[in-house]
Amino acid sequence: MKNFPRLTTLALVSALSTSTWAAEPAVEDFGAYAESLLGQAYPADGPGAAVLVVKGDKVLFRGARGEANVEADVPLTADSTFQIASVTKQFAAAALLTLADEGKVALGDPLSKYLPDYPGGDAITIEQLLDHTSGIKNFTAIEGAMEGAVSRELTTQQLVDYFKHHTPDFQPGAGWKYNNSGYVLVGAVIEAVTHKPWHAYVEDALLDPHGLDDTGYAADATIAPAVVAGYTHVDGRPVAPSVQFHLTQAHAAGALASTVDDLADWNRALHSGRVLKPTTYNRMVTPTGRGKEGDYGFGIGRGSVRGQEVLEHSGRMYGYMSRLLYLPDSQTTVVVLHNSDSPGDRGHPDTVARRLAAAAIGKPYPLVVPVELGSDALRVYEGVYRVDDESTRTLRVVDGVLTAQRSGSEPLPLIPVGSDTFYYQGSFTYFTLERDEAGALVAMRFFADGEGVGDLAPRVDKPAGTQRL
Repeated sequence: MKNFPRLTTLALVSALSTSTWAAEPAVEDFGAYAESLLGQAYPADGPGAAVLVVKGDKVLFRGARGEANVEADVPLTADSTFQIASVTKQFAAAALLTLADEGKVALGDPLSKYLPDYPGGDAITIEQLLDHTSGIKNFTAIEGAMEGAVSRELTTQQLVDYFKHHTPDFQPGAGWKYNNSGYVLVGAVIEAVTHKPWHAYVEDALLDPHGLDDTGYAADATIAPAVVAGYTHVDGRPVAPSVQFHLTQAHAAGALASTVDDLADWNRALHSGRVLKPTTYNRMVTPTGRGKEGDYGFGIGRGSVRGQEVLEHSGRMYGYMSRLLYLPDSQTTVVVLHNSDSPGDRGHPDTVARRLAAAAIGKPYPLVVPVELGSDALRVYEGVYRVDDESTRTLRVVDGVLTAQRSGSEPLPLIPVGSDTFYYQGSFTYFTLERDEAGALVAMRFFADGEGVGDLAPRVDKPAGTQRL
């Protein structure tokens, strides 16, 4: 049986009412909202975040909360430098694409053209490395890979040798799976073509031309001293991560460091057409459409916030998390850089970034304010709701908390917020329960990430009340 804590309040209390915001919120109002949000997401005396929100040419908010070094009581500032983890992939992809624009690489080229000794390289294309469809074994998922060996300094060849003989997850082009190995190979191809370390070429082709002076290889002597300390939480206390991941192994999949200002400038350069040719840029941001994961282009994912398209990437590694968003319709950039890998729901960079983006376009997410419902009232909602031909979503009360369980998944606690409406804890996802004219529950309308018109799931059965999880 899984025990769920009782939920009292998760209300996001803003310094102002957001219900009347226009599409262009006043800077002072937005600043008050952002300060309130950061104040509830991060403690002043622990790891925190630097944040920047820019809409067009207007800076809506630039600030920070928390500490860059908890032990020395050094505060974070908006100028602080963080490891950005997998946001690095966006730079690596763009760097390789500049070589494509110069005719030095073709996306349809086989990997074997650049790494002749790579097993099966004749069947793997450069494009498949960029969009995670190569099937190559992700080296960070190999058993034992994230233990002591990750602290070793490795050359590119040594890192490639580590994973190249492992059985692929699928044949090239036959599926999609997020893959750090693929981006190590992106870096290796850059090196084979330019005869420079991958990060040196990124600096020459992208960082220097666009004035990104505070971005670079996090192991470099000019960058490393500026990077804030990274933490993980153990028993509620921030401590240094137990795993020391050598940045040579993060490679082109995650070894850059940056600041909120540089990442906003990067967004402006990339998405305004100053980095790549138009056709190349369009390929970078256009998903290949392979199954439900077909929302990923080359180093950039697609999503939505309050009905607006979002081009995005996140990052997570030992001690750090990051989120970079761009909303093309409103030319809005949101950057959240966090110096912990275990921030909790309200401090998760994805949560903070989405709330800020929604508020920036005048459509803030509603406040999540729970209402008290006893076990008897919650049991009315117990039932099975048909999602599709292969899966259901079951509602059941466990230890006084209503939970939702998708077929094959763990039960998740829900927050009642009003008449027949429930949010998932720490999420924007919610559902409403629909009734017939007699008041009987007949269906669930599910809003993933709080977006869209909702997917309807009819009620088909009621679970046995004696079943325990």
